[in-house]
Formats: sequence, C-alpha cells, structure tokens
Amino acid sequence: MNKEIIIKELIIKTSRSGGAGGQHVNKTETKVEVFFDVYQSMGLSTEEKKRLSVKLQSKLIKGSLLRIVSQESRSQLGNKEDAIKKLLVLLGNSIKIPKKRKPTKVPYSKIQKRLSDKKKKSDVKANRNWKSD
Repeated sequence: MNKEIIIKELIIKTSRSGGAGGQHVNKTETKVEVFFDVYQSMGLSTEEKKRLSVKLQSKLIKGSLLRIVSQESRSQLGNKEDAIKKLLVLLGNSIKIPKKRKPTKVPYSKIQKRLSDKKKKSDVKANRNWKSD
C-alpha cells in the first residue's frame, strides 16, 4: 500500500455541516467527504484490492467506491485531515492478514489448581450447618 499515491487519487468534496454552531454553520462548507476508488487505485496491489473488496463490501458504494465523512471540526482543513487519516487507518486495518491461531494446551498446574479450588469450595459448602438446633 503506497500512501502517497492513494492520497493523490482521493476525490474530496465539501458541504455544509449540520448540528450546533450558530450562523457559522449555515454559511461555511466544513463537512468533508473523501471518496476513494479501490479498483482504479495504482497505490494498491491486485491482492490488496481483492482483500479490500471482501473486507469492506458493506462500505463500498457502486461496488468500488469507498466514502469517508468527517464533520467533527469547525474547520475544513481539520476535517479533511481527519477524513484522510480515517481512510488510511481503515485501509491499513483491512489489508492486514490476520495471524493464524495456534491452539495451546492448558498447563497441568492450572488444571490442578482449578480442581483444588473446586474441592475447597465444595468442602466449605458441605461443612455448613443448615439445621438450627
């Protein structure tokens, strides 16, 4: 994954943010939408593109377009940086190949400790005096 190439390929659109903020919100375009075409990207290998299409299937628009929105900040520049950072983190996490789980055996000492704890608990319960004389 080549981050510089990916950043150059982004399509960035701005619009007015919703929510609180008074008159400033009504006249400035601070909401940022970042679009990234997974299949047309030169910054990804074909293997990475396949992995992304499977992992991000529910987030892709029109089959290959990934959309990230940011409107947290009151500045357009802050939202743009935030959206690009979100996109790169999402791509990085989706491209990772998960490690295979190696099954392990429970150590003998742990089994013995669990059994001795059970025995102690059962002895406590068995020695309770339930009858009132």
